[in-house]
Amino acid sequence: MLTPSTRRGSSAARRRTRSSRALSGTACLLALALAGSALATAPAAGAASASTSDSWRPDLTRTGADDVNVEYAAGALRVRDGSVSPASLGRDGGYASAVLEAHRVDRPVNRVTVDLDATVPEAASVEVDVRGRTAGGTWTEWRQAVSGTAVELPRDVVDVQARLTLWNAEGGATAVVRALTLTADDTGSTPAEPTPKAAAAFSARVYATREGLVGHTTANGHVIRENDHFVALPSRRALSPKDSGQYSVQVCGPARCETAPVWDVGPWNTHDDHWNPSAQREQWKDLPRGLPQAQAAYENGYNGGRDEFGRQVANPAGIDLADGTFYNVGLDDNGWVTVTYLWTDGGGDTTSFPTWGTDVSVRQQATTTSTRVASLPGPTTVRVRCQVHGQLVNYAGYSNDGWSYLPDYGGYVSNIFIDVAESWLPGVPTC
Repeated sequence: MLTPSTRRGSSAARRRTRSSRALSGTACLLALALAGSALATAPAAGAASASTSDSWRPDLTRTGADDVNVEYAAGALRVRDGSVSPASLGRDGGYASAVLEAHRVDRPVNRVTVDLDATVPEAASVEVDVRGRTAGGTWTEWRQAVSGTAVELPRDVVDVQARLTLWNAEGGATAVVRALTLTADDTGSTPAEPTPKAAAAFSARVYATREGLVGHTTANGHVIRENDHFVALPSRRALSPKDSGQYSVQVCGPARCETAPVWDVGPWNTHDDHWNPSAQREQWKDLPRGLPQAQAAYENGYNGGRDEFGRQVANPAGIDLADGTFYNVGLDDNGWVTVTYLWTDGGGDTTSFPTWGTDVSVRQQATTTSTRVASLPGPTTVRVRCQVHGQLVNYAGYSNDGWSYLPDYGGYVSNIFIDVAESWLPGVPTC
């Protein structure tokens, strides 16, 4: 049975107008198990507000599926269980995360300022991250915001979202967050992209370790299963909300490649976005792009051979792989893999689009009866190289015979599940 899923932080479902070839007498059965909520429609071109900024307070009382180990009590958000921390970090202490509801701004913006009303005891901490969604539906990376200091986003966005992360020492008092105010505005010019639009997504060869930890909880609230498929990266900037693939990587090992979502934080560090250009890295800005801090510490004694927490680095890992991903790419022990960070840069000869729904099938051919080569666990940003007319797909009163080829997955997805109004994707060539 298909059941709609709604999550705090997702926009209400919007209707899609899908044109296609005439329907046959008997509707085709859809072999894609999915449900989901669609992204909100972007503002009409030229629409603008007379105000110079937009301020709002997200509702902290609504905790939902995107949240991890957080509770709202006595007028504030706090850590619920002081013994829970992300699986791959192996740290003692309480951890909680709340992905707050996305806010549609009254005009495109590229700068956000936060004002945090919180009490933070000694040995506790609170981090606020913000990100934006463009009119095309893709998300920027999360960026940490310090109260009272403006954070510039890399491009103009029409939706702004905040995430709260709380830490406390095991057995210690938790921080309490009473309110968060966000103010968004425009710097007056669109910031330059870090690389030309035609550049391919960034790739690097990094050392991979097997995460394991079945039964433990990841940083985005996913409970790890046997033969699971996801990765952990050592920065929260690219952490996908639970059950989504908004930030995904392609991992290529000795046997094959696999595309997997980023659902955990680690190994070793939590602020090491080594896939970004050096000047844009959150920490370790003197390291070259693509070199994880743990690798530099292990091989060259960087930072005294220690990670950001002062621990002696015992291997050069820059990525953790869940068991299913680890073995699928052909590893039987920790080793080197090539990782492509699919949300970065322009995607080369591809165009990025958001999807909607859960467990959306990617097929070997443009038909629902061909081999299922992958699935999209939730709303995902995908790179489309080209599109074809294939089997007519009917779902929830809509129909479309367009199918998009996703080179990162090696298969096709029905255009119904690409979250744009057009049935034939704009600007995408025919295969």
